[in-house]
Amino acid sequence: MSEEKKDEIITPEVIQETKIKTPKSPLVISTLIIAGALVAIGLIASAAVIVKHLTGSPIGSSSLNLPTHDGNASSTDTENSIANVAEKVSPSVVSIVTKTQTRSFYGTTSGEGAGTGIIVSKDGYIMTNNHVIENSNTVSIVDHKGTTYTSVKVVGSDPLNDVAFLKIQSDDTFTPAEIGNSATLRIGQQVVAIGNALGQYSNTVTSGIISGTGRPVTASGSNGQAESLTDLIQTDASINPGNSGGPLVNLSGQVIGINTAVAADANGIGFAIPVNATRGILQGVLTNGTVSRAYIGVNYLSITPEIAREYSLPTTRGAYVYGSRGSNPVAAGGPADTAGLKSGDIITKIDDAIIGQQGSLSSVIGLYKPGDSATVTYLRNGSETTTRITFSAYRQ
Repeated sequence: MSEEKKDEIITPEVIQETKIKTPKSPLVISTLIIAGALVAIGLIASAAVIVKHLTGSPIGSSSLNLPTHDGNASSTDTENSIANVAEKVSPSVVSIVTKTQTRSFYGTTSGEGAGTGIIVSKDGYIMTNNHVIENSNTVSIVDHKGTTYTSVKVVGSDPLNDVAFLKIQSDDTFTPAEIGNSATLRIGQQVVAIGNALGQYSNTVTSGIISGTGRPVTASGSNGQAESLTDLIQTDASINPGNSGGPLVNLSGQVIGINTAVAADANGIGFAIPVNATRGILQGVLTNGTVSRAYIGVNYLSITPEIAREYSLPTTRGAYVYGSRGSNPVAAGGPADTAGLKSGDIITKIDDAIIGQQGSLSSVIGLYKPGDSATVTYLRNGSETTTRITFSAYRQ
């Protein structure tokens, strides 16, 4: 990451250095306003929260009520499952330390951030949140054994999905996480979150359930820019500052989400990006070492019963190709245009994935990489039609 452009002349006499330690927190949501089928979320906090290191005197055993039996003797199946998941997944979870340096007329401000990453290949590719590493000058990785890697390459990022990829430049062999299927999640399903809590408690394990799916969120990070994410997983597993980019896993130890956001004014409302939304990008990274997002070139509304009533649509799920204020929702010359899709069409399936049942249109597109082709099923004037589409690369 490059430094900011220097608009003012800096002389050695006036430069001072200030260091700020800032564990990267999940994107923070302050207010949820539900209007019909749409969820509008206002945000206050930044993706970098300043916290103080917690210190204290050692606590003697005399001050604690210690059990007299073995703590594992009465473990339930669920407790054992969570412990097994933590043991399986922890070698694939890393702590990310970022450093930034901002220069102005008044001096130089150095910042140090912390986040979490997921090992996705034996040769050291890491998946994390874009907001963990954006604007960073240097990035280092600490694995579960405490080994620090300072030679780390930022491969690229997809701000639309808030994901980024790093590469540890080392000959070491790493343990990649097992990637699951976020399309099969059930409400109430138990999950585990693992991350670098507060930037100092690496591989902290919390557990909870899937509270909801398909959640739309608008968030802002440390740069104050709004970021809209769709089709997120909602969970009550604790997601703390420093957990950004860490895995949300099922009880089989498979990654089904990437932790990314929390609601500030509520307890137990956290959000994760469904892992299926990153599959195509991940495949491209592992194949050719570049980040490229599949794109079809349409604006759309995710159909719900409320949207169906408002727009008199013949179905309660799918993606309604729609342009606000009379704009054309189909990008001229894009894949959808080439495939013959038009304003007013309702996309119901891509290959066998049912839109609205196995994820939003955006999440399903995330299963593919640029250059892939698929069969698109859509409704036009009440009649079902199919067409072939070839995904192109989204240009940021």
